[in-house]
Amino acid sequence: MAQIPYITKDDIVNKDILFEYIYNNQEINYYFSDKFDCEFYILLARAGFISVSYSEDDIQYLLPEMQFEYAVLDFENLHISKKVKKLLKQKNLYSFSIDQDFDNVLKLIDKYHKDNWIVGDYLNLLKKLYKYNSDISFKLISCELKAQSTDEIIAGEVGYIIGSTYTSLSGFSLKEKQYNNWGKLQMVLLAKYLQKNDFSFWNLGHPYMKYKLDLGAKVLNRIDFLQRWLKMI
Repeated sequence: MAQIPYITKDDIVNKDILFEYIYNNQEINYYFSDKFDCEFYILLARAGFISVSYSEDDIQYLLPEMQFEYAVLDFENLHISKKVKKLLKQKNLYSFSIDQDFDNVLKLIDKYHKDNWIVGDYLNLLKKLYKYNSDISFKLISCELKAQSTDEIIAGEVGYIIGSTYTSLSGFSLKEKQYNNWGKLQMVLLAKYLQKNDFSFWNLGHPYMKYKLDLGAKVLNRIDFLQRWLKMI
């Protein structure tokens, strides 16, 4: 981890360091820490970092990223494909819920992702955060899309609410042919839920996945993203 700067809570609460040396640094996006602490994680999230984890030499690190670019969905730009529109009408096939099966969503993310970073200390941290009461606006949630016939979770994700924003962390969808486009359906239903509940926008993180742009997300550079982000948290 020698090439990546170490970051501390003091770096985040010190506005001079945060604005001058982190936000304005266009050469560095990743930082690291060995602290899996609830308040530290929340401070990072509020500052605009999206944190994952990384293991090296059997040691796990928190890896907060101040991204160079972000995929942001404004709900008036939501695009729904014809196949998903067809699924939306078949309400007898599925049920959609928020925050009803957090632990199972985490288990399924691990099952369906070979390179899952929600493991070990990071997994334990999310479980603590889920029940954590902070003075800072932050709430970790899950969403679930189930098949009504089996009550099986077909697609879902975890993420967090800060102020009037929602940020995705990780998700999954089953790959069986009978569930084609259910992952996209889950995202559309989540977008509709966020819009109905007056969220300002959805932060989808890295903009490099085509499905995010297909959903209607736009790519914002770091500075443009932060100008919007800091007003809403």
